Amino acid sequence: MSEVRIAAEPRTEFGKGAARRARRAGKVPAVLYGHGTEPRHITLPGHDLMLALKTPNVLLRVDGIGGADNLALPKSVQRDAIKGFLEHVDLLVVKKGEKVTVEIPVNLVGDVASGGVLNQELIQVEVEAEATHIPEGVEFSIEGLEIGGQVTAGELKLPAGASLTTDPEATVLTVAAPRVEAEEETTEAAEGEEEEAGAEAAAETPAEEAE
Repeated sequence: MSEVRIAAEPRTEFGKGAARRARRAGKVPAVLYGHGTEPRHITLPGHDLMLALKTPNVLLRVDGIGGADNLALPKSVQRDAIKGFLEHVDLLVVKKGEKVTVEIPVNLVGDVASGGVLNQELIQVEVEAEATHIPEGVEFSIEGLEIGGQVTAGELKLPAGASLTTDPEATVLTVAAPRVEAEEETTEAAEGEEEEAGAEAAAETPAEEAE
């Protein structure tokens, strides 16, 4: 699991105006909380934080605010809906040996059988793991999976130390037939119905009308 050291500064100004000033200075407002401590309001360097958050469930070692072991996990990340920049981050204090519940990505490798269409229903699953040993993801091979195949969360082989908290019966992925074939069958069926309807209409036409 990745651990990133990041420098924090105490935050003494609050409100939208203060948050905008912090972001203009290249910093991101954040709150550090957990383990019965009072929430600590801080700012973090925006560029460093952006890079750190590229890693799922990154463990942050927060420096500069006192305390010998400020380890934290990002729990809520707010971004601007249009431009995507970081607006605010909530950090949860964790301890070594502590169990936490997080979501990890499902990484698929290989290719399904020829002609099959892969539909991935879940791109992440929820697991419980030690806070300082959260797996970066779970890998599953779909090599040669046939049309009609289905994989549930309970079939995933999780890394050592992690246990599944997502419903084991939840569908992770399915392999379907190409939609083109289904559309062709629908079209052929519709054409057949039209032909039958036409034949029936012709049979019901009175003889004098036919003349």
